[in-house]
Amino acid sequence: MPETTKDYSNKQEKANALAKVKGHPLHTFVRENQVLSGILKGEDSPEEKIAKISDLSIHYAKKGDLLYPLLKVKYEIAGPSDLMWTEDDEIRDEVSRLKKDSNHDEAWIKVATKALAAAEKMIYKEEQILFPICAVNFTKEEWNGIYRDSKDYDVCFGVKPMHWEDGEKEPPVKQGLTDEIVMPGGHMSVEQMSAMLNTIPLELTFVDADNINRYFNEGPKVFKRPGMAIDRDVFSCHPPKVEVMVRSIIEDFRNGNRDKVPVWMEKGGIPFLVTYMAVRDKEGTYLGTVEVVQNMEEIKKHFEK
Repeated sequence: MPETTKDYSNKQEKANALAKVKGHPLHTFVRENQVLSGILKGEDSPEEKIAKISDLSIHYAKKGDLLYPLLKVKYEIAGPSDLMWTEDDEIRDEVSRLKKDSNHDEAWIKVATKALAAAEKMIYKEEQILFPICAVNFTKEEWNGIYRDSKDYDVCFGVKPMHWEDGEKEPPVKQGLTDEIVMPGGHMSVEQMSAMLNTIPLELTFVDADNINRYFNEGPKVFKRPGMAIDRDVFSCHPPKVEVMVRSIIEDFRNGNRDKVPVWMEKGGIPFLVTYMAVRDKEGTYLGTVEVVQNMEEIKKHFEK
């Protein structure tokens, strides 16, 4: 059934109410938008505005990691993830390219003006479409999880997240194994294994044979891994343009066409090696995929000496 004016009004009222709760994730998102909107509507030149809005990549990353997948997977609302996520990536990539280009000619100004207008339009879409949809669907526990996971992201536009009493409440602790894990190479307690995996200077992700996220090691990460993504379809955690690549890699692993895919990239001027590897048992049966993210900056400096 088509949405009525009353339905839309109820969604908007719920979103507005949550946005007024200090510390609530929507409160933080809206405050970030207010700063961004002030920059976009200001009197600065396009060059100055582009230089000031690079933090929108943080804002967009939080939406992509914490809001879109939950809407798509649990509530089967795919519109935002299929459309807005792609637009987010396009705006972010365009702003990044514009910042790197030193030739601010007439053509640059034209592209910059278009990118700034797209960023301003996205603010409207968030506050009139995305946030109201989230407001009427997400449970209190889900908002609490989003609040906790958002602490892993850098401060955006100088907007420091406020303390939210409800969000600080710890979720129920899942009971883990208390006995030792016995393996062909030895045996360890769960505590020892967890600590060891967290000590290794790598970002580790394991996706099982059913394409479900099962494990992330803990600690600061360059590529964010929100706790809410555990037990969620791995494909839903990627924007549309990346999802195609992820599906292709995992399908090749499953079919035995490939065992390893290395991807070199730079983020914030730092080189990273992201390696995807098929995990198989002794008989070669596919058990899942492990993603390993390695910061190569120290290695690079070592060999440059």
